[in-house]
Amino acid sequence: MAVLKPFAAVRPVPSLVRQVAALPYDVMNSDEAREMVRDNPYSFLHVDKAEIDLDPSVDPYDDQVYAKAADTLKRMRADGIYIQDEKPCLYIYRETMLGRVQTGIVGCTSIDDYAENIIKKHEMTRAEKEADRIRHVDTCDANTGPIFLTYPASRRITDRMNAWADSHTPVYDFTSGDDVSHTLWVIDDDKTILEFQKDFEATPYLYIADGHHRAASAFHVGMKRREEHPDYTGNEAFNFFLSVLFPDEQLHIWPYNRYVHDLNGLTDAAFLSALETCFEVIPVSEPFEPETRHQTGMYLNGQWYCLSMKPGTYDENDPVERLDVSILQKNLLEPVLGIEDPRTSPRIDFIGGIRGLSELERLVDENRGVAFAMYPTTLDDLMHIADSGKVMPPKSTWFEPKLRSGIFIHELS
Repeated sequence: MAVLKPFAAVRPVPSLVRQVAALPYDVMNSDEAREMVRDNPYSFLHVDKAEIDLDPSVDPYDDQVYAKAADTLKRMRADGIYIQDEKPCLYIYRETMLGRVQTGIVGCTSIDDYAENIIKKHEMTRAEKEADRIRHVDTCDANTGPIFLTYPASRRITDRMNAWADSHTPVYDFTSGDDVSHTLWVIDDDKTILEFQKDFEATPYLYIADGHHRAASAFHVGMKRREEHPDYTGNEAFNFFLSVLFPDEQLHIWPYNRYVHDLNGLTDAAFLSALETCFEVIPVSEPFEPETRHQTGMYLNGQWYCLSMKPGTYDENDPVERLDVSILQKNLLEPVLGIEDPRTSPRIDFIGGIRGLSELERLVDENRGVAFAMYPTTLDDLMHIADSGKVMPPKSTWFEPKLRSGIFIHELS
């Protein structure tokens, strides 16, 4: 039984929403963010990555970065860039990319549901990344980036969202610089809000699709506020965090490809020979993007290969071990290329599938090494692993389009 709570969003004035809306803070580094906001003083990256407005010598985790984020958010509100709805509402958020549409409901979900695993996870989080967002959320006194959740599709919920969108004028309708269209509606009718809440009460579980660190941080800030307010009732804003909930049938997971900087001291011939224990290695004449499980495309020294994973090298009955990213890590990246921990190794990079196979070719052609084009993890994989209480290997899923930050802000006080 999932809790969905309306809230009075702090959101941009319509005339500035396109300039304000920003990609999530964790899909670019500080230098890339500085370049992205060069001619845009309204970008929410000035809040989400506040170090871009300080001297580059300042550590991104310095106290003054979090203070700068809070000051910038306060100034944006004072300058009229943001307004706040007069009453708690729900919202509809529709994204369209490459002809594909996903429509979700925006509201707040419960830190108790997170703790009790009604909101299910499939990834490990890193303490230093959690600590960063805890300080950011706590200092800004707000959830500034939404958690991307999914749920088993319900025709009733989808029909209700579509009916509202079809009969009301969107409050925002714009196309971002990456050609993704964003259309948003305010649901301010109490009866309709209650109907959505009842629909989600009948939904046993929600699943984190993207935003594990943001969710964990929101939970920890909420628990911290409970300690600071021992007389809390459970209805205070800090007991909830900003979320967008999409039906699983509308989502698309892209491949999360791998690039390894070197061959761990092996010659090309020795490397290819080492692969034959666990893989059938077949040279191909064109860039190879796998169309089925247990195949991987590999680009080495100007040549594409199809790697077919040999039966017996993985456990088909284990929802984690049968993932192609797990098979590649267990049978190739670690034993052959020496990548023991892909979360921390400086020798491996992860490339979102949206960037295409040409990006893998570019990396190898310019820097040597080897690249792997993966078959994407599925939503069924994600949910099965979360239901099993297990976790995926790092960098198993890449969701597009990305939710924009700065469109909705949920204040905690």
